[in-house]
Amino acid sequence: MSSSLMKRRTLLSALAAGTAAAATGAALPAEAAAKCRRAQKTGPVTVAYIEVNNYSMLSAGKYTLANGGAQVIDVAVIFAANINYDGSNAYLFFNDQVTNVLNNVATQVRPLQQKGIKVLLSVLGNHQGAGFANFPNQAAADAFAQQLADAVNQYGLDGIDFDDEYAEYGNNGTGQPNDFSFVYLVQALRAKLPNKLITLYDIGPAADRLTYNGQSIAETFNYAWNPYYGTWGVPSGPSASRPCGSSHPRGGAAGRPTSRAPGRRGA
Repeated sequence: MSSSLMKRRTLLSALAAGTAAAATGAALPAEAAAKCRRAQKTGPVTVAYIEVNNYSMLSAGKYTLANGGAQVIDVAVIFAANINYDGSNAYLFFNDQVTNVLNNVATQVRPLQQKGIKVLLSVLGNHQGAGFANFPNQAAADAFAQQLADAVNQYGLDGIDFDDEYAEYGNNGTGQPNDFSFVYLVQALRAKLPNKLITLYDIGPAADRLTYNGQSIAETFNYAWNPYYGTWGVPSGPSASRPCGSSHPRGGAAGRPTSRAPGRRGA
C-alpha cells in the first residue's frame, strides 16, 4: 500500500476549540423540558478515538453542530487498553492513563454519556504475541471475552472496540492467527453483552477472519470503521443501518475515516 494511503487516526484534539454558550435566564417548565431533550443529528455516525495518553476524553463532548446544536461526535473510544500475554494466557491490560480514565468515570465518561455520546473501550495488541486471532481454543477466547464484559459492566461503558494491530503474532511462543479465535471471541462477548455496542476497526488478521464453520460474525458488530485515511472502502462488518446505541446487535457498517500514527501502546 502506498504511503499516501497509510493508516492514521485523527486525534480529536486536532480540531478547533469547541463551541458553546448556554443561554441564561429562568425558563418555564415546558421550556426547561424542551432544553433537556438532546438535539438529534441525522447523517453518518461519527467516531473519535481519544489517545488518553495525551488528551482528555471530555474533548469528545466539546463540539456541536451549528444547525440545531447536536453533538458532532456519536461514539468516543478510549484509546487504548491492551491484550497482553503472561506466558500462558491472554489478559486485559490498562496502562496508567487508561486506568486513570476508568477510575474517574464520574468525571471522564459520565459527562459524555449524559450528552448522548457512547463511550467504548478500544482493545489493541501490545507486541507480546497475544491477539484476537490466536486463542488456542474456545475456552481461552471465552475467558478473554469475560474480562472484556467485566470491564464494560464494572465501569459502566457502552461497549468494546476491537483493533487488531501490534499483536506481533508468534512472539513469546504464541501461535499464528487461526480461523476460529475471533469468531469465538465475538460470539462469546455478544452473549455476555447483548445490549452493548461491539465495533470493529477493520484491520489486521482478525478482521480477515469473520467466518468459521459456516458461522459469520459480520452482523454481530454494531459498526465497523474504515481504517485508511484518504480513501474509502466498505469495511467488513454489519450491512444494515441502525441508530447508534440500538439494543439490536446489528448496526451500520460505515465509519468515518480515522487516523493516528502507529506506536507502542500500553506499558
